[in-house]
Amino acid sequence: MKLNTTIRNTGLAAAALSLSFGLAACSSDDSSTTASDDTSSSAAAPSPTEESSSAATDAGADTFGPGCSAIPTEGDGSFNGMATAPVATAASANPLLKTLVAAVTKAGLVDTLNSADALTVFAPTDDAFAKIPTKTLNAVLADKKTLTKILTHHVIAGQLGPDQIAGEHDTLAGDTLKVEGSGDNFTVAGDNAKVLCGNIPTANATVYVIDTVLMPAA
Repeated sequence: MKLNTTIRNTGLAAAALSLSFGLAACSSDDSSTTASDDTSSSAAAPSPTEESSSAATDAGADTFGPGCSAIPTEGDGSFNGMATAPVATAASANPLLKTLVAAVTKAGLVDTLNSADALTVFAPTDDAFAKIPTKTLNAVLADKKTLTKILTHHVIAGQLGPDQIAGEHDTLAGDTLKVEGSGDNFTVAGDNAKVLCGNIPTANATVYVIDTVLMPAA
């Protein structure tokens, strides 16, 4: 009788021990599965930093023109850098546009351009300004009214892509300019200014770098 009781108790203990190990194993499997699922989910979802980096990398993807190769590949003056700044600030970081930026600053237009909702800007390079005789350029830079009229003649309200840029457009100077061409070959009529690098994005504008300063009608 005592032996039977001992056997019975031993059996119960073994069963309990077996059940305990079974539950522990199940718990471990569940935790492992959950951890695996969490890891997979975490690996699949891109972080905001990765998404932002990807967007920045694409900033120059839709630009065009023979002069685009002269744009810096890194830093604030690169396509990626310019895409994150308002247009006057973006231009100030680009080494091709130093004279333009100096003129915009002298005319007091930095805040006007930076605070606008959406613009299209034709941006003459330093070489474009160098075509103007020094005496004439200095006289224009010293005349704020004339300088402002010339600079705003380069600016159109709204952001226009390559499929919209051809045609006649009203400028912020209150006059018009006409763009001719298609694809990746555009010219501003009258001044025969060629687009060297077009469709450059900034935070609030689309920029077309040109090889000649545009002059409004007298």
